[in-house]
Amino acid sequence: MPSSLIDIHPHVISTDTARYPLAPLGGHQSDWSRERPVSYDQMIKAMDEAGVAKSAVVQASSAYAHDNSYVAAAVAAYPRRFTGVFSVDVLAADAVERMKFWIGKGLTGMRLFTAGSTMPEQSTWFVEPRTYPAWQFASDSNLPVCMQMRVKGFPQLKEILEQFPKLRVIIDHFGRAEAADGPPFAAAAPLFELARYPGVHLKLTHRPIEESRKDRSTPEAFFGRVVKEFGASRIAWGSNYPASSLTLPQLVALAREALAFLPQPDQDFIFFRTAQALYPTLAD
Repeated sequence: MPSSLIDIHPHVISTDTARYPLAPLGGHQSDWSRERPVSYDQMIKAMDEAGVAKSAVVQASSAYAHDNSYVAAAVAAYPRRFTGVFSVDVLAADAVERMKFWIGKGLTGMRLFTAGSTMPEQSTWFVEPRTYPAWQFASDSNLPVCMQMRVKGFPQLKEILEQFPKLRVIIDHFGRAEAADGPPFAAAAPLFELARYPGVHLKLTHRPIEESRKDRSTPEAFFGRVVKEFGASRIAWGSNYPASSLTLPQLVALAREALAFLPQPDQDFIFFRTAQALYPTLAD
């Protein structure tokens, strides 16, 4: 069992809609953020119950779009437990200024929501030339960029990675890569192809764990292949709580069970060391 535990994919939602008004990306609020919101105080309590030392709180785009005020409030309230991952409109002319603004609020990562439960079709706007200043700034600042996306968008992502080779990118939920076909996991080939880009990291949540248990796949076979291709130092665990209906302790147990076959050093990278490398404030 890892000696520490860091979560790089929880979300916080305020019930104070007057102070933190809802403005979901695309105009459609996610069901989970409406049905089971978790405030940052409640998140701290859940972390304590689950044994999570620190977290990189990710902007809930399907609740607040690009207004990261509540994530910033969480970091300000618990600077020793949280860092934050903000979202901005990278197509906007002032994108870099907005990035600098949220970094000034103590947030240390960015997330682009290009596909998800409220946006089922994979968007390709993130490859447009208007986004290049934001990508360049992220690269120059060593700012990790989480990509909420599907495998279908990997060809466009490769274009960005080729143009900005120093970028650090984190693929949320493995891009929903499929594993049900089992070894050698031909359906997940587009995911494995990203391993040749040294800045690409993977966020291991309950979604790829659930995928790893379908049909011909097993966690040992699928995650064994993923670790072989990427190395554990480029994989980090994230809970996706409370977007997942499971409790945070349940999500921790799910991940520990799925990765129990790995050597302890690999587990340590996935459960906390990679997170500390991506978000150095979490290592303090």
